[in-house]
Amino acid sequence: MATDVEKIMSDYLAARNAHDLEKVVNFFADDAAYEDMATGKISRGKNEIKGFLNTIFLDFPDIKVETKSGFSSGEQVVREWVMSGTFTKSSTPGVEATGKSFSLRGASVSEFREGKISRITDYWNMVALLQQVGLMPSQ
Repeated sequence: MATDVEKIMSDYLAARNAHDLEKVVNFFADDAAYEDMATGKISRGKNEIKGFLNTIFLDFPDIKVETKSGFSSGEQVVREWVMSGTFTKSSTPGVEATGKSFSLRGASVSEFREGKISRITDYWNMVALLQQVGLMPSQ
């Protein structure tokens, strides 16, 4: 029986937008990898993925991801999205939160294995985020 990867991804994003870390982590395989291309960070395994997402939720407590378009093929899902939030805290030493909001476009490629997310790779523009939250001058 084929896995309904579209439904799993939809449920995952709902849990992520609710900032329900326990529920989010349960969508991942034990050996999953989450690669954030903009930061160059790869989180491996549920504990690292949970830590990565927890930091994002702390720094941007209202962060949301809205799917704009996408498709699936076999055990892969590709989504184009808009991520938005407000930089109200900073977990990075020496960087102060600005209280400014951001909204930027990105895309994710997700792979599934046996009904669990085995890999997510996110692509988005770090410069756009830094400019919008006031940590880098706009052009």
